[in-house]
Amino acid sequence: MSNAELNELKQKYVAAGAASPATAFADRAENAEIWDADGNRFIDFAGGIGVLNVGHRHPKVVAAVKAQLDKVMHTCQTVMPYEGYVKVAEKLSHLVPVRGHAKVMLANSGAEALENAVKIARAATGRSNVICFDGGYHGRTFYTMAMNGKVAPYQTDFGPMPGTVFRAPYPVPYHGVSEDEALRGLKMTLKTDANPKDTAAIVLEPVLGEGGFYPASKSFLEKIREICDEHGMLMIIDEVQSGFGRTGKMFAIEHSGVEPDIMTMAKSMADGMPISAIVGTDKVMDASGPNSLGGTYTGSPTACAAALAVLEVFEEENILEKSRTLGEKLAARFGEWQTKFDCIDNVRNMGAMAAFELVSNKTDRTPNPELAAALCKKAREEGLILLSCGMYGNTIRFLMPVTIEDSVLNEGLDIIESCLESLV
Repeated sequence: MSNAELNELKQKYVAAGAASPATAFADRAENAEIWDADGNRFIDFAGGIGVLNVGHRHPKVVAAVKAQLDKVMHTCQTVMPYEGYVKVAEKLSHLVPVRGHAKVMLANSGAEALENAVKIARAATGRSNVICFDGGYHGRTFYTMAMNGKVAPYQTDFGPMPGTVFRAPYPVPYHGVSEDEALRGLKMTLKTDANPKDTAAIVLEPVLGEGGFYPASKSFLEKIREICDEHGMLMIIDEVQSGFGRTGKMFAIEHSGVEPDIMTMAKSMADGMPISAIVGTDKVMDASGPNSLGGTYTGSPTACAAALAVLEVFEEENILEKSRTLGEKLAARFGEWQTKFDCIDNVRNMGAMAAFELVSNKTDRTPNPELAAALCKKAREEGLILLSCGMYGNTIRFLMPVTIEDSVLNEGLDIIESCLESLV
């Protein structure tokens, strides 16, 4: 079917709140390129929102999924378990830097991982409150919507959010929130809203994802660890977007050396197959009773096969080094643009988790979300898929596959530069 025919079906049958505004429909993809239903080629700088760190349809992952399809597609692992689930758990328990011996629960999505992390923290502590941060994003289920540090579009239209979720400032010095101010805000939250003796966990992203690609400093993360220890609260690190090599290490928290009690991950864990994980210290993970955790499709055989293949790709193709190298290339080009264009400011990267701000005034750091929207639209028209994000909607973020070829990368970056020249 053509793009036009598919758009007609979309308008008629897909719920407005779930329908993509894009008018091109993906037909096939390879590494960092997508071809639509009309045969048009796109360079993919979005990576399915950070899902495709090893590229579209990595051959090793495709082969692993095909092989699994010839064996078992589904049993529900709580009814009859299978090798893939326990092998993924084993691998993650050795990879994830939580305190002590780690145990694992698999789920289907980042939101499910966060929901279960909170359930586990409540069971382990006997407490109910959770503290999250401004700008954080944790999912679209009801409790994770309440945890999100941004109202629109995630909470709009859906009525009252669940209680016992409290907020603290996230340190973003560029936007006027210093580390000291963020810590003062957190301590005030613990004093005025969330009594520590009733608070199960502090949940945060080591690098804000939807909130703008701002990394938390090593000292800030160390201080969160200290505050959690002081009050007997658990530290939950959300690595759904920053994990699996995006930042040049397997997980962003590794840059700090801080060991959380629980970590969540998803997205690039299985190169597009739906899977997520909650990894935590064994005593914490074992706190809830029999049959208290799980779901019909959690840790499906095909998704587990894909995840195991992804981990092999990381070792065989040195993906972490590729992420660091890609980050260096992006940083160099961003630096050129910051000098060339008055609208570009605050270029930054942690490995290949890279971004810059679009502003109307560098002195006042005035966000320009209109220009960000125009750039993404213009880039799409020129064959490049590009995403914005951030509390002010003015951050351009880069989530292309880490495996992107240099020629395709440079072609995409040239498109951005050309679009900026035509827009400003």
